[in-house]
This record gives sequence, C-alpha cells and structure tokens, in this order.
Amino acid sequence: MNATSNMPSAPDFTRDLEIVAPLTPRQIFLRRARRHRGFLFGAGVILVIAALALLAPLLAPHDPYAQNLISRLQPPVWMDRGAWDHPLGTDQLGRDYLSRLFYGAQFSLLIGFTAMVISGFIGTSLGVVAGYFGGRVDLIITFLITARLSMPIVLIALAVAALLGSSLTIVILILGLLLWDRFAVVARSKTMQLRDADYLMSAKALGMPRWRIILTEILPNIMDAVIVVATLEMAHAILLEAALSFLGLGVQPPLPSWGLMIAEGKDFLLFEPWLIMIPGAALLLLVLAINLLGDGLRDISSPEARS
Repeated sequence: MNATSNMPSAPDFTRDLEIVAPLTPRQIFLRRARRHRGFLFGAGVILVIAALALLAPLLAPHDPYAQNLISRLQPPVWMDRGAWDHPLGTDQLGRDYLSRLFYGAQFSLLIGFTAMVISGFIGTSLGVVAGYFGGRVDLIITFLITARLSMPIVLIALAVAALLGSSLTIVILILGLLLWDRFAVVARSKTMQLRDADYLMSAKALGMPRWRIILTEILPNIMDAVIVVATLEMAHAILLEAALSFLGLGVQPPLPSWGLMIAEGKDFLLFEPWLIMIPGAALLLLVLAINLLGDGLRDISSPEARS
C-alpha cells in the first residue's frame, strides 16, 4: 500500500472564497451619498421645495394674487386671531401668505436654475477653450475673467436693472451674464490638468478633431467640478435675486417672489414680524440646502473620498 494514501489532504481554502464583482462608478457614488448626511439633507429639502413649487396650483388654498382688504394682516394660525382659512396669515393686501409662499418657490427655483445654466454655459465654454488652446487665447480669456472679478456684482446688477428696467426676464439675463467667472476659473484649471493626458495625446495622434476631443474627452472629465460650482452659483443667484427684489429692482409686484415678500413686509417689521420671518426662513432653508448639496457633491466626488 502506498504510504502517501494515508496522509490527510490539504484543506481547500478556495471553497470559502467568493468572487466579488467590482462596483460600478454609479454604485460607488450612491454608497458614498448614503453616508453623507449633509448631502442627504440638502437633496431632501430641495426635492420637497421643488415638489411644492410644481404642485403649487394644486396645494395652494387660495389665489396668490387675490386681494381681500377686509382680512388684511391676519396673523398665522399659531398666533392670536389666527385661523386655519389662512394658515400662514395674509399680507398687507389680504393675499394668502401660504399660497404666495408656494408660488414664490417657483420663481426662486426658476431664476436660480436658469441663471445657473446661462452662466455655466458661458463660463465653462470660455474656461475649456482657454485651458485647451493656451497661448494668446488663454491670455485674452484670463483678462476677461480678471475684469469680471474686479467688478462688484451687486452694483453692476443694480445699475443694469435701473437702466433696462425690472422684469423676470431682465433679472435672469443679468444674473446669468454676471455669474460665469467661477465656472471659467474651474473649467480652465481642470482642462489644463487634462490636456497633456495620455488618452488625449492618443486622440490627437489618431486625427480626432479638436471639437470632438473637447466634447467627448474633456467635458465629461470636468463635469464633476462644474456641477459643484453650479450648485453654489444657483444659491448665489437666488440670493442676488432676493436682494434686487428687496431693493425694488428685481421681480416686480404682484409676482410672489420671496425677496419681494420680504421687501413688502419690512414696513410692518415692528408690529407684524412674521411677514418677514416666514419668507426669510424659506429663503434661508433653500439656500442652505443648495449649499449643503454642493458641499456633499464635492466631498463625494473628491479623490480623497475614493480612497
């Protein structure tokens, strides 16, 4: 008999091992997002406010433009003389404050998002062109960025609004044409980091056109940083619109802008402070949520978070 047949066989450790498939980039992003409390809070608040804005015609208990001087300055339901017919009270013209708050979310989100898209398109385009081509093109665009950064944005917006008039379209165009500098700086920096990468050199060697390299190779790789800037600039645009409306050069009555609601309630600050506190709290919550969302996107997409 063979002596080796009585020896115990070596344990097979491979049976206990499981082959784990690598996570896709989307799964990695979702896993990090679920662990980031600021990102979850910001995204949740924005979704709620966006839903209230979209469903305002269904949720608003009254017409936001209907005036009733008999019930003017009715306090919210948690104060004395408050009634459930107007849960957040009425303004100085008897308009339902809750309805105006819902419709005001539409204008705030519309102005912030549209201004962000316009400024993002301008700034990203200039930044990518400057970072990719360099040379004199970079010098010219850098001069434009420096000139824009040297201008006080609030004063320029006030001057332009005073000259051209105040309307929803004018406010969106003013903000969109003034908030592109951060997009340009970030896009230029990221493009300069990528233009000498091996895959771009290979694309050039294969004879790929420059416009195709920019659209298919550079833009997808800088979009993470651009999206973070976009969230911050959207919050910036909403605050600037509120400031312009507060000064009387933004959205004009009777549109229910949150900044305009604060401006209309400033005359009653000592006697009816809730006229300012309610739209002010809504504006604070929206801007805070957008900033938390942007900070969360930055943390989740940063190289340090991937390790």
